[in-house]
Amino acid sequence: MASKSSDALIQEVIDREAIRTLPVRYCHCVWQKDPDSWANLFTDDGEISATDTSMPRAQGREALRKMIASGLNTAQPRPFIHNHVVELLGPDRAKGTCYVEVRLLRDGKKHYMAGWYDDEYAKERGEWKFKSRRINIDSLEPAQ
Repeated sequence: MASKSSDALIQEVIDREAIRTLPVRYCHCVWQKDPDSWANLFTDDGEISATDTSMPRAQGREALRKMIASGLNTAQPRPFIHNHVVELLGPDRAKGTCYVEVRLLRDGKKHYMAGWYDDEYAKERGEWKFKSRRINIDSLEPAQ
C-alpha cells in the first residue's frame, strides 16, 4: 500500500476541519435564529429528515429555510453537538455521525431530546456542505 503524500495528508486535515465545522455552525445558526445562513450550510439539493416520521422533512434550500424558520420561534431549539466522527470518501464526498442534545419546547412545555445525526457531506463549488442530515432520536422527554 502506497503512503499518501504530505500534500494529500494536509488536504485531508483541511477537509476534516471544514466538515467538523458544519455541525457547529448549524447549531450556531439555530441559536442565533438565522434561517438563511442555516439553509446555506446545505447543498443546493440538500435535505433533512428524521427517523421519527412525525418530524418535518425538507429538501432544497428554500424548503429548508422555511422549515427551520417556522420552528425557531415555536420550538425554540437549543442544540449541542458532541462526538463528531468523519469518514472521507473522496475529494468531494464524506459521511459522518455526530451526537446531539437539544433543549426545546413541545406543546408549550420544556423538553430534552438526545440522539444523533447521520450525515452525508459534499463539496459544492469548493465548499463542504451537508448533502443530507438524518436525525435519529434516542429519547425525547419532558425536562425535569
